[in-house]
Amino acid sequence: MAEINEQQLLELAKKAAIEGGAEIMEVYQSEFKVFEKEDQSPLTIADQRSNEVIEKLLKSSGIPILSEEGIHSSFEERKSFTYLWIVDPLDGTKEFVKKNGEFTVNIALVENGTPILGVIYVPVKKWMYFGSSAGSYREVGDSREKLPLNIKKDVFTAVGSRSHPSKETADFFEQLKKEQGNVEVISMGSSLKICLVAEGTADVYPRFAPTMEWDTAAGHAIAKFAGKSLIDLETNQEMLYNRQQLRNNWFIVK
Repeated sequence: MAEINEQQLLELAKKAAIEGGAEIMEVYQSEFKVFEKEDQSPLTIADQRSNEVIEKLLKSSGIPILSEEGIHSSFEERKSFTYLWIVDPLDGTKEFVKKNGEFTVNIALVENGTPILGVIYVPVKKWMYFGSSAGSYREVGDSREKLPLNIKKDVFTAVGSRSHPSKETADFFEQLKKEQGNVEVISMGSSLKICLVAEGTADVYPRFAPTMEWDTAAGHAIAKFAGKSLIDLETNQEMLYNRQQLRNNWFIVK
């Protein structure tokens, strides 16, 4: 494939995330049905409507797409891709169903398995987190702030999953308290947990429960270009994407 224009693709991803978010909010403000997928996870028409508009926009780039709600190419086909969009059109469907606002649209671009740009849009707040080689930022309305933010903190802060707690995570937090003394633990849904580390609100996010590539790729890019890391605990290296097995190993963002 020809040389890509990172800035143009970042703008395309941001546009797709905003349009996907608009579809989600239309459904969010209505009476919607909740379906169950084969793995018992929830699915709504919002996931599907967001996916449709995102895929339509991203296809204009000529880069293949791996979306949670799209058709998944076989690894035989995928492994030859230099570039790949990795999309979660609605991350945090459980939070969407609970109507607590903690859900996002995640769009990442990976090059040979490494995230090179990422966009996370928070439809309820209209906040946009994004990262690329030019750095990571949070946009709120007309204001744009570089990540990490200049946050003054008195206490070590960890963030954990609101809907997927695990014994291993609780044990990790207990160990942290022994090492750090006072530790504040925040519970949060969706990829917002990675954003909290990228912006500096949280110091660490351990994930000792299942996630998929589309749950983390966008946040990984944002964290990486904010000077943080997302470490695969099986390899002790930065997480790689477009793998044969789309389920992630456990990881830590810090």
